Amino acid sequence: MRRTKRLSGDQRQTQSIDVIGLGASTMDVLTLVDHFPNGREVQQALSTVIQGGGPVATAMVTISRLGGRTAMVDCLGDDWVGDLVLRDFQSEGVGTEMIEINHGHTTAISNILVSTADGSRAIMFLPGSAPEPLLSESQKAAIQSAKMLHINGRYSKACMEAIALAKAGNALISFDGGAGRFRPEMKTLVPLTDICIVAKDFAEKYTGTHEPHRSAELLLKEGPKIAVVTDGIHGSWVCATDGLSFHQPAFLFPKTMDTTGCGDSYHGAFLFGLLRGFAIEKTAALASAVAAMNSQQLGGRSGIPKLDEVIKFLAGYGVMLG
Repeated sequence: MRRTKRLSGDQRQTQSIDVIGLGASTMDVLTLVDHFPNGREVQQALSTVIQGGGPVATAMVTISRLGGRTAMVDCLGDDWVGDLVLRDFQSEGVGTEMIEINHGHTTAISNILVSTADGSRAIMFLPGSAPEPLLSESQKAAIQSAKMLHINGRYSKACMEAIALAKAGNALISFDGGAGRFRPEMKTLVPLTDICIVAKDFAEKYTGTHEPHRSAELLLKEGPKIAVVTDGIHGSWVCATDGLSFHQPAFLFPKTMDTTGCGDSYHGAFLFGLLRGFAIEKTAALASAVAAMNSQQLGGRSGIPKLDEVIKFLAGYGVMLG
């Protein structure tokens, strides 16, 4: 049985969305540990954080925290996990009007161990039982009226329908290709997008080359207007159809607390920069700064900065936004 619970009746909000995200929203339980267990053992955790997660969802939180207007399209269960996910979105200003609540179903949850040594992670993921979204008329209208649609290929049928709606509304389509998430059907999806930002692992599997800059060039030829390949502390490689091509170094701190959500926040900040009309070079610097700042706290969203904080951070490197 499916039922749609609308969390806000203010339809005017959906008419002024900058970026609408379509993807899976989760609840993350993150635990900082001295080391990953090798077998049966008991160790004292150093810290624990419980917060919303998911690649597209965290990108929406990033845009909202920087000052953009966002909303999510998703299906959640009516369990305690789904309730926490919704409350987390609402506290961040991410619109939840387009999220369906499904009676008798569960919401995805992840248990993530984070090593204090280098911020590396061990992830245990339990999928929810809520079905793939079947786009309602209000969801379709929201997608068509947004300035951008952000996807990662999750919910394939709804994703393709959303792309068609976004194109009809002249919205830009942004794609997140995460590490370990390449599937052959992505070969059909990527050419339909305008902004393609993928992890080095995804780029290698898609293009067949190990050189990030060359991967970005090949992805650009697939159809996007902007193609970016990210590689953590090694930075990102950006190519655009106007001939612009450059490497954006990563901003490095002496120590990394947690890399969870760094790529997702990079995506969100990159889209925010484009929405604000920043030059692509400054947009890439903004995205890299947000990702780096996010790595300084436990959790995929804890360290996402506000715009004034990023402006101050970048100014210390001689990068002036605007």
